[in-house]
Amino acid sequence: MPQSFFILSKENLELATDEVIAIAKSYDKYAKFDSYSNLLLIQSKTPWYKIAQRATFVKTAGQIIEKMSNLFLQNSSVLKNSKTIACKIINLSSKKINTTEIVRVMGNMFTKFCQAKVSLDDPDLTIYLVCTNFLSFLGFSTRVKKVSRPKKIVKCPVELDWKLSRVMINLAGLKENDVVCDPFCGTGTTLLEAESMGVHAIGIDFDKKMCEITKKNLAANGFNSQVINANFSSILKIKDKIDGIVTDLPYGMASKSSESPDKLIQKFVRIIPRDKKIAIMCKKGFENKIKLKPTKKYELYRHKSLSRTIMVK
Repeated sequence: MPQSFFILSKENLELATDEVIAIAKSYDKYAKFDSYSNLLLIQSKTPWYKIAQRATFVKTAGQIIEKMSNLFLQNSSVLKNSKTIACKIINLSSKKINTTEIVRVMGNMFTKFCQAKVSLDDPDLTIYLVCTNFLSFLGFSTRVKKVSRPKKIVKCPVELDWKLSRVMINLAGLKENDVVCDPFCGTGTTLLEAESMGVHAIGIDFDKKMCEITKKNLAANGFNSQVINANFSSILKIKDKIDGIVTDLPYGMASKSSESPDKLIQKFVRIIPRDKKIAIMCKKGFENKIKLKPTKKYELYRHKSLSRTIMVK
């Protein structure tokens, strides 16, 4: 079974690691994992690029070359079909490495067998030597079509960061053609990220203005997610249509209600269908007030006056 490697951003490393694992498991429940700091190795039938295209915090990814031999060099279709090639070293170890000399030797060896030209500008094939304090290996990646970011023509100063929205969708284990609901959709960040990954989405918001903004943002990308102008309790009417719930619980829900934000959010959590995949973000400390019993929690420092908690169930 192929083994892939993923170099992760060290920003929110636990979140980054669990996201990639969640994506892999959503496609292949038998996938196996090993991690070394910000290097994650995955043995799975799922191709590396399918995981990397969905992940938020992956910097570099590819497939590990299991056995380095003349047999691989002479018979690899990947090498034979490549017209341009690049060699790179990723040094995650504490040792200094003469990268220039090693890259030169690697380049000479691989170009000899595949008759390709060296090109650092978007090559057909990139060969990596990855070094850590525990192991070193060769890997490769082929050119993969870049996924364009969804456009957002109308924004809000306090809207959910797209990276966190995307990572919550992935942590929830939602995959293509699943349906996610954001019952506090705001300007539509969750809906945009879901649709960009092939996950269908339904948004709910009690603020008519926000619903109109969401519709404009969706239309700008050619997405047709359903947007419902209603209270969050409308989720009960569509529960049989959805596979998961991903949302950022808002701070100012009391502005148009006689009830406090705490009570409203507690009401919301009580009506969540427990058989759905769930990823919810809330203000740090509030997770202790709601009875969700998450399988995993992540604390995120946003700025000096605000920290957030992601709960996944």
